[in-house]
Amino acid sequence: MADIFVSYSREDRQRVEPLVDALEKRGHSVWWDPEISPGDDFEALIADELANAKTVIVVWTADSVGSRWVKGEARDAADRGVLAPVSFGDARLPIDFRAIHTTNLDGWNGDPASDAFQSLCKSLDVKLALHQKNSGFTPTAKDDRPTISICVLPFSNMSGDPEQEYFSDGVTEDIITDLSKVGALSIVSRNTAFSFKGKQVDVPQVARQTKVSHVLEGSVRKAGNRVRITAQLIDAVNDDHVWADRYDRDLDDIFALQDEISEAVVAALKLNLLPEEKRALEHRSTTSSKAYKFYLMARQFSIMGNERHQEIIVRLCKRAVELDPAYAQPWATMAIAQWDMYRRSASEDDGLKAAERAIELDPSLADAHAALGAAHSGQGRYEEGLKASLSALKIDPNSYDGNRVAGNCCQMLRQYDDAIRYYETAASVVETEFAAASFAPQCYEAKGDLAGARMAAKRALARIETVIAAEPDHGRALGYGASLLADLGEVDRAKEWIERGRLLDPSNTILHFNFACALSRLKEYDLALELLGSVIYKASKGWLIWLDNDTDLDPLRDDPRFNALVSKANARFAVDPAQ
Repeated sequence: MADIFVSYSREDRQRVEPLVDALEKRGHSVWWDPEISPGDDFEALIADELANAKTVIVVWTADSVGSRWVKGEARDAADRGVLAPVSFGDARLPIDFRAIHTTNLDGWNGDPASDAFQSLCKSLDVKLALHQKNSGFTPTAKDDRPTISICVLPFSNMSGDPEQEYFSDGVTEDIITDLSKVGALSIVSRNTAFSFKGKQVDVPQVARQTKVSHVLEGSVRKAGNRVRITAQLIDAVNDDHVWADRYDRDLDDIFALQDEISEAVVAALKLNLLPEEKRALEHRSTTSSKAYKFYLMARQFSIMGNERHQEIIVRLCKRAVELDPAYAQPWATMAIAQWDMYRRSASEDDGLKAAERAIELDPSLADAHAALGAAHSGQGRYEEGLKASLSALKIDPNSYDGNRVAGNCCQMLRQYDDAIRYYETAASVVETEFAAASFAPQCYEAKGDLAGARMAAKRALARIETVIAAEPDHGRALGYGASLLADLGEVDRAKEWIERGRLLDPSNTILHFNFACALSRLKEYDLALELLGSVIYKASKGWLIWLDNDTDLDPLRDDPRFNALVSKANARFAVDPAQ
């Protein structure tokens, strides 16, 4: 990852290029985005670089102050205390940034000795030194190793069975995790690496886009209880093979095999492992290959995001923890699925016990804290949910569930700027994600940013259309998509999706709630109330609190029929709080 992330408007590229050049000549590593090619998953690349930057330079100009992307990146940097803004021309800064010291580079001619540039450099030096102090890094003789950067490309599934994709993806993610434990290695994050999945890639191009010196690629062939893994490490600068090997093993040896690959990469790079790094590489969340296999299956279904798979996820995770009760990850994944099922009245288990068990087993697991936040939000405890999800993001800023749950909680607490930031981060982490992306338009609208709402709605709908083309019965996609179509004025399509979804998944309360929101947007108030009346008696407590706060339903709030429905549903919890 680069030391400095530069946020700017594309119209200002000619101003930014000399600044980047001057900073690089001073010895800083700088990330900006001119090398991103059409078709790249630029959202994932940008989100990853932004989250890992030690400091962020925001270039304020008359053009950039109107960019919601630049403002969003500036807010993120300000929240983390790493913002170093500069300005050109007569830029009128957004009101919430006017109190932050901003270096005026207006009239700067690229001279590195100028007072303005030197002032910026002093600010950067302070922030970079503070980052080094907070990271706990203390240079010693044994830690004085050159940092080598690696992108681990998704290993290809060579099994001849598309259903084995879950296994090759799992192996890739675990190798990324293992190599990340070596201090002398800088590893491109999972979401950036997986943006290349399924694409014809050119190693030098991957290296340029991710700014790495080496690329690790390979393949996995699994048949019965046998697995073959090939891997090769490439020096991206010279396009030369540094190391390559092939492993044929029993599936029971999968953990030892992953250790061997990680250690072989380290040896090929002529790095000596520190004792604590060696211990970290040898640590495994489970020693049961069967439990690991069932967890990887559950995780793959979880990534697909279809509510029909949630019962399968729970069954797979339960089997994994039967085989290894101390395996924290399936406990956390199970908790998230249980929370989702509870929200749509498909289960009475809100995931709280599974989340607490995951934290008990591994307090450093981000997904466990995200699951706890989800369970709290399912009961309408949104402040507690936000607190738990922020604990997840402290461990892993790119946690998908951590960002999604934080966004939900902030939306219900009417903290719309924060909600947008969390939703858009979640959407950047998983390129097929649409759930978090679908909530962002409503938050933009609540802020009065109609242009931002429309742009976010189009972006989310494009993802949903891709999902529905592959899975026409994807209830969650149909529900969110109908609301987005209503937002965008596509009335006939919205009504057709509602009709289809009601037939395909008649008992899904959250789906019908989303359809009611869409109908309210379409001013079909009678039908919206009829639809709510058919499912509200099964609503969970968190569902009802969401009902109280969802702005899509504001046109119904003065209707006596709406208030009667809500009062009757709330009375059920007053009589029997355990429901």
